[in-house]
Amino acid sequence: MNLNNKIKINEEKRQEMISAIQTYFLNEREDKLGDLAASLILDFFIEKLAPEFYNQGVYDSYIYMSDRIEDLLGIQKY
Repeated sequence: MNLNNKIKINEEKRQEMISAIQTYFLNEREDKLGDLAASLILDFFIEKLAPEFYNQGVYDSYIYMSDRIEDLLGIQKY
């Protein structure tokens, strides 16, 4: 993924996500992660996994808009 397409998250949201990762590891694995470890996991998710979710959202939006455009043709008057 090139730098122009990198998914950006504001600092407040990033800290919330890091905290959520730490909470998950503590609750599910009984493993206490530090800020750096949780931040590296978040970076991995953003780089490797987030583009798939983003692309699925774009595709779903495309399908939705395509359906709405087809509906628009239904209001033509003859």
